[in-house]
Amino acid sequence: MISDGVVDLYEAGVIDCTEKSIDKGKMIVTFLMGTKRLYDFVANNPIIEMKPVDYVNNPVIVSQCSKMVCINACLQVDFMGQVVSDTIGTRQFSGVGGQVDFVRGAAMSLDGKAKAIIAMPSIVEKKDGSMISKIVPFIEHGAAVTTNRHDVDYIVTEYGIAEMKGRTLQDRARALIKIAHPEFRDELKDEFEKRFHTKF
Repeated sequence: MISDGVVDLYEAGVIDCTEKSIDKGKMIVTFLMGTKRLYDFVANNPIIEMKPVDYVNNPVIVSQCSKMVCINACLQVDFMGQVVSDTIGTRQFSGVGGQVDFVRGAAMSLDGKAKAIIAMPSIVEKKDGSMISKIVPFIEHGAAVTTNRHDVDYIVTEYGIAEMKGRTLQDRARALIKIAHPEFRDELKDEFEKRFHTKF
């Protein structure tokens, strides 16, 4: 998907599609959503090529993209690094989109710089102004794991980066607590100590 931000990047010269290993010189898009500015940019623009989702999201196609970096968002991450992106408890919240397709494609890319990055704010604010941590000891009851813990390389919040690959379960949890919102760190540390029977 592309949106208005892509127009800004293209006009600033950040995106020019000249370094691509496949579909060179083209922005390959399966859908787009934005303002009239975006639609005017796309209309009859030879750099834009609309292709079906079974091409754009095909992990084999994604793996052919040189220096592939896969960045996705999510709703919740637990101490193990399990990523929930489409459910809130037992309720379906959104579709999974291409998250797993791009995670798998990036993992197969031979010269990818980072395989799978999950970037998210550390909290979500409710309508009443209260906050909920997106980093939790356990995923919410009934929630479905979108991306499993073995496929995630980095979890990123506004407080830093937690490296997941090759880490023990305790090290994963420690790294995630360090990038959680400060308001929730003490309770997360308490949960860590209960779970692992050791000091944080």
